[in-house]
Amino acid sequence: ITLIDLMPISGQGTDVVRIVVGQRGRVSMRMDLLFRLGYGAIVPWVRAIDGGIEAVAGPDALRLVTPVETHGEGLSTVSRFSVGAGERVPFVLTWSPSHLPDPGHVDPEKALAESEAGWRVWSDRCTVTGPYRDIVQRSLITLKALTYQPTGGIVAAATTSLPERIGGVRNWDYRICWLRDATFTLYSLMSAGYSEEARDWTHWLLRAVAGDPSQLQILYGIAGERRLPEIELDWLPGYEGSRPVRVGNAASRQLQLDVYGEVMDALHLARTVGLASTEAGWALQRKLMGYLEKIWEEPDEGIWEVRGPRRHFTHSKVMAWVAFDRAVKAVEQFGLNGPADRWRSVRDRIHTSVCREGFDAALGAFVQFYGSKEVDASLLMLPLVGFLPATDPRILGTVRAIEQSLIRDGFVARYSTHSAIDGLPPGEGAFLACSFWLADNYALQGRYPEAIALFDHLSGLANDVGLLSEEYDPVAKRLVGNFPQAFTHVSLINTALNLTAPRGPAEQRKEQ
Repeated sequence: ITLIDLMPISGQGTDVVRIVVGQRGRVSMRMDLLFRLGYGAIVPWVRAIDGGIEAVAGPDALRLVTPVETHGEGLSTVSRFSVGAGERVPFVLTWSPSHLPDPGHVDPEKALAESEAGWRVWSDRCTVTGPYRDIVQRSLITLKALTYQPTGGIVAAATTSLPERIGGVRNWDYRICWLRDATFTLYSLMSAGYSEEARDWTHWLLRAVAGDPSQLQILYGIAGERRLPEIELDWLPGYEGSRPVRVGNAASRQLQLDVYGEVMDALHLARTVGLASTEAGWALQRKLMGYLEKIWEEPDEGIWEVRGPRRHFTHSKVMAWVAFDRAVKAVEQFGLNGPADRWRSVRDRIHTSVCREGFDAALGAFVQFYGSKEVDASLLMLPLVGFLPATDPRILGTVRAIEQSLIRDGFVARYSTHSAIDGLPPGEGAFLACSFWLADNYALQGRYPEAIALFDHLSGLANDVGLLSEEYDPVAKRLVGNFPQAFTHVSLINTALNLTAPRGPAEQRKEQ
């Protein structure tokens, strides 16, 4: 047999379709369906309906439509059937608000044909050529599938609480939109010919951050929601015993200076590539800069969302520099109205601060935070955003220090979790995006054989359908963390373009 699973690409429904296809002989099959709502806490009322069954509890209704008979066994729904060569047995599972009428049945074969055609048309828009076209296209499809079509928001991953370490506590909800991904995502979409998706993402970004700049968050819901309280679901055992399972994310309340740089960088890129820029959008950016001017000297939780004390993270200061740099360039390149002289002054002060306080002469490298003696993979971003050239001796020393202290089993760790900097027990997989950043640095330094070898190694970790998670466990040789992870796929796309395009995203971003 063959199993075909899909979510229909057309229509407004929330459906999952499975078609069991007989290939040869006759195969006896059993289908088990355990209806649970409220993250597994609620046993719904299940009843037979025309052509299937319905499960209802509170605001939620689930309907299973199938031509095969079903019956209850305990608290499960079971079906026993057989499928012969050339036969196709469909199942359609649909969610809807329980107080609304039945949304109507989906024709599974029509849904399959429309979805296949729709994805082919969408994929054909990809303008990427060269040896990495197929894996880049697979990653672009993943980004599209992680997009909430009504708003343009792109979630970080489709899952919550898949552990960064099996049996550990680093289990987070990633069904949320991170501002940190903004510029990387825009580069990947625009460079591959998907300007419509890039425009929708830019519009989502502007709506999400609109309002008082002091209330800027690092992450938002798919429609721009701000209240994302973190709740632990103590009745769930977790993936392979990894507890707790969390819904929501407390990092939404953190101060992270880097997001100001990401927002300004993304909107500057959008303006550079011709995406519509409004007067109101620039007014919002000016307000963000006014607030950042007041707070850039404060400590924060940093890019890795540490749950320990705030510190003066070097990467955070660099991204604050990016914010003022892009604000100055918006005035210089596009004639927008703004206090460019004052912004230049702040930009220069930040640059001086980072080079003085964030660089350790004895180590010969930039460090994780002011006064630290350890490096951090986020420092690989410094040449990628144009803070210093990739061939600057201080960057070369930083890359060398990262190679010496953070590469484990061929992968770059974010930082040493044994230092307890993040307020959590030590141990996690290798954060895949960091290894792609190292490949980007190699490319900018002219170390192309090393960059290509590292990229090929990383892209080869994808599963049988080309998907990557947030991290990789080199000991267990398995993907770990939430899945599929947008940031990993975006990093793959950008690195592939850095290795093959005449001017890849790294060259463009550091020069813009």
